[in-house]
Amino acid sequence: MSLGQLHYTSAPPGPDGSGFRFTALTPGLPQSVLREAEQLIGYEPPRNAPSRPSATELEAFPRAFSYSELSDGSRLLARTVYTGADYSGRWGNFHAHAVHLAPGRQLPDGALPVSAWESPGWAAATPEGDAPPALAALPPSTLLDPAGLIAFAASRAPWLAAVFTDLQRQAEDETAPQVVLVERDSADVARWVALASAALPREAAHRLTFTTYTRRPHLAGQRIIGVLPDDAHGLAGSGRRYRVHDCSAPPPAPDGPAPGPDGSEPAPWAVAAAGIWSAGAFELFQHAHRLPGEPFTAGPPSALALCAGIDLPSSHRTAAALWACEHPAELDGQELDGLVQTLAAPRQEAAVPAAETAALAELFARVGGNLRPETAAPLAARLLTAAVRSDEPVRPPDPGALTDEVARQLAAELGPELRAGIADPSGGFARPLRLLRVAALLTVDCSDLVTPLAHRLAAALLADPSAYGGELHETLTARPDLHTALLRELDAAALAGPASVTVLLERAPVELESREALPYLRMCGWRARGPAGGGDRNGELRAVLEAARVSVFAHPPLLRVAFRLVWGSDTPTPEEARYVLAETGADVHRPAETWPFLVTAALNGRPGDPHADELAHELLAAFSRELRPHDRAALLLLEFARDLRAGGAGPGWVDRFLGLRRAAEPVNPAVLEHVCGRIARRLLADPGAGRELDDLIRSGDADLCAAYERAAGEDAVHSQLLREPRYFADRFVDWNAHPQAGGAWGKVRGSLLDGVLRPAARALAAEDLAAVEAALAKRGTRHAEDFRAWNRPGALGRLGLRFGGRDSRSGKAAPRRRGSGSDSGYGSGSDSDDRYRDGGVR
Repeated sequence: MSLGQLHYTSAPPGPDGSGFRFTALTPGLPQSVLREAEQLIGYEPPRNAPSRPSATELEAFPRAFSYSELSDGSRLLARTVYTGADYSGRWGNFHAHAVHLAPGRQLPDGALPVSAWESPGWAAATPEGDAPPALAALPPSTLLDPAGLIAFAASRAPWLAAVFTDLQRQAEDETAPQVVLVERDSADVARWVALASAALPREAAHRLTFTTYTRRPHLAGQRIIGVLPDDAHGLAGSGRRYRVHDCSAPPPAPDGPAPGPDGSEPAPWAVAAAGIWSAGAFELFQHAHRLPGEPFTAGPPSALALCAGIDLPSSHRTAAALWACEHPAELDGQELDGLVQTLAAPRQEAAVPAAETAALAELFARVGGNLRPETAAPLAARLLTAAVRSDEPVRPPDPGALTDEVARQLAAELGPELRAGIADPSGGFARPLRLLRVAALLTVDCSDLVTPLAHRLAAALLADPSAYGGELHETLTARPDLHTALLRELDAAALAGPASVTVLLERAPVELESREALPYLRMCGWRARGPAGGGDRNGELRAVLEAARVSVFAHPPLLRVAFRLVWGSDTPTPEEARYVLAETGADVHRPAETWPFLVTAALNGRPGDPHADELAHELLAAFSRELRPHDRAALLLLEFARDLRAGGAGPGWVDRFLGLRRAAEPVNPAVLEHVCGRIARRLLADPGAGRELDDLIRSGDADLCAAYERAAGEDAVHSQLLREPRYFADRFVDWNAHPQAGGAWGKVRGSLLDGVLRPAARALAAEDLAAVEAALAKRGTRHAEDFRAWNRPGALGRLGLRFGGRDSRSGKAAPRRRGSGSDSGYGSGSDSDDRYRDGGVR
């Protein structure tokens, strides 16, 4: 590589003129480069410099060492010094020596531009003779020695992070403000450039332009501009264009990196780079540049700094640990040991941030097995301490990470805190679970705290099954005593509220295997995780009881829990209840307190269900002492319905019903409908129930009369009316009886005649009507005459309305027929015939 040379100073007249001009040039340099270079290599003495300096004073003048980018992409590296008087004796002369780098080219051997500061290759005057040849290299300066740079970095430690932050912004954004460094010595600006060039990624360092001195920073185009204190005053308040760092002023407060000129916090990478320079470990930068990771990430330099024992803030410790987790092979064993030892060292902070602790736990999980025990143990101890004292979750290390001595020390130190945290119910159960696992690692005895913790844990899971997670599962696996205690708590909860335990077991994979009985919990587990019942609830009840693995006769409460699991808030049907009672017997239901379920099943049975009154009969026989009077009376009503259905009820049905009803009030509507319906159907079906119907009419019971009306409207009655003339005749006589009876019977009598009998009469053929009249004639002549009058079309056909004591629609008393007899003609059937003859219609 060749570096074209340029010399510029005030020279006597010659072919190129006089005054300031290029006095020596390597042939071939473009004119455009010369024009731009002439604007970059000028020199203006400091404001307070002596006008006629001595030789000693002349040496103290600042040197303008610059590296600039030209418009064609090429670079110009220049050194300009003040020389005093020119050839004519006029003061103000300077000499500039520059080298030109073609676009895309660097100094030989990839040397950084700042390495040429005060290089022996710079000329103090224009060389004699022909045009200077291109230089092959610029020897590096001997003034930027490592020891001097380390000392300088230490003296500038308060400003390092802020300056590096601004240089990072420049490397990432070409529009970022220029950095102005205020120093009393231009050599210090060169040292700043050397510090930055070492810290920056190599490519960014080669692009970094700078000048160590200028009187007019507003005209400078470099990224770093060095100025004397007198020349910095005009830059105040121009933060959008310049970031001014006045290193000639007293340093900022020593507690931590100084903020930038605008008060912003330093960038993480910049803080790490500042820490490395402050520690004098600049050789780490070359290693950091070779490590994987995005430019200006804090992980690589922070990791290397910590490996070297350089302390950094918590965010950098976190970044280093996370980077090492991703790239564990990039650090050798010695470096990894150094990193872990630094991370495990005690800190001054009152509390380590949760992010750092989590990163350390992750790092230990990744590389802990590769560490020497004496290296791993302190970090494991720190993680265990954080797990005890931090409110955030911390993954504890494996048991083998601790040496016996460290484990004993931690147990003695953390034992009281562990026990207090496990017993503390205020923060849920996540933290106590972590502490219980730590206690196991340190062999701290907390067995007396396990049962109370299991109680809290069961309550939390029953309230929210989604709280069961991986950490809980791991803890239950690691602590069998907690698992057993939790199952005991859930078993007790299943006895009190099996539904909630069943929901928990449906949603959370709690392991139920145990050497203990836990019958209630096992039943809930079968219900939650067993096969579908297919609708056979008695089969499900049997399966649930079998899942308990304990005899229900030995533990009767099992039956109550099983009932609640199978039927929940529903009620067994009477048929299901009869099956349970027959299979288990009555004796187990008393201690199990499940017989009320059976009573409810009977009282809530569907009206007309024969199992309901059969169940009532069985319950009265089995639990006569346990039944409350009200329930007993209601069951007696059902048993009475059973007797009516079986034909075993003696005379006086209505009176019997009314007496039982009064004792059972308020009667379940289903029971009332069931019994009333049974009486009504018996009255309609039994040919000898005339006096019972008289009792119904006399009672005026609205429910009985309504049930009789509903039963009379059923299809079976309609079919029998069409099929049996005698049955039709009996109903006509029954429903024509007691024409003056009011109340409930008066309201239904008209609808019975017009809504039930008349449609049936219209559907009968002539011969069937004649058969009905013949059957009525056998009951009495007047019955047949009345039927013919009632069934005749037209006005006379409405005779039946006048038979009624009250019109069913208006409720008004119908006019008496002429010749009507006694008003007290109650009765029906054959007994009514005499009353009709003696006092009926004539």
